[in-house]
Amino acid sequence: MVAKVVHTMIRVLEEDRSVKFYKDAFGLEIADRYDFDDFTLIYLKNEKSHFEVELTVNKERKEPYDLGDGYGHLALVVDDIESEHKRFQELNLNPNNLVEFENNGSLMAKFFFVADPDGYKIEVLQSMGRFT
Repeated sequence: MVAKVVHTMIRVLEEDRSVKFYKDAFGLEIADRYDFDDFTLIYLKNEKSHFEVELTVNKERKEPYDLGDGYGHLALVVDDIESEHKRFQELNLNPNNLVEFENNGSLMAKFFFVADPDGYKIEVLQSMGRFT
């Protein structure tokens, strides 16, 4: 059997703030939204991929989530890393510096990190090599 990866879920404090960030940063739009008594599920995606980011908003939660030391990051690929980095700066999304990562003298990846409003780290990668 081969499984299909469909989404990742993160818990967020404020729906509007998080939806706006993912739309502005990555062009993710609401694909589905399900409102329950205690929580809301929002599924985000764009035309580039069927993979979704699921935002879970627990309605009674008032304190930021402790991300702990187990969470790593979500990674997304873009066609032009330099222009995306500039766009993130212009949107005041506070991206980290661009990094070139080499392996055995060859460029393996070019990327930067940004944090969403809840502190989740997101790696933005140049489309190249294994990251296409």
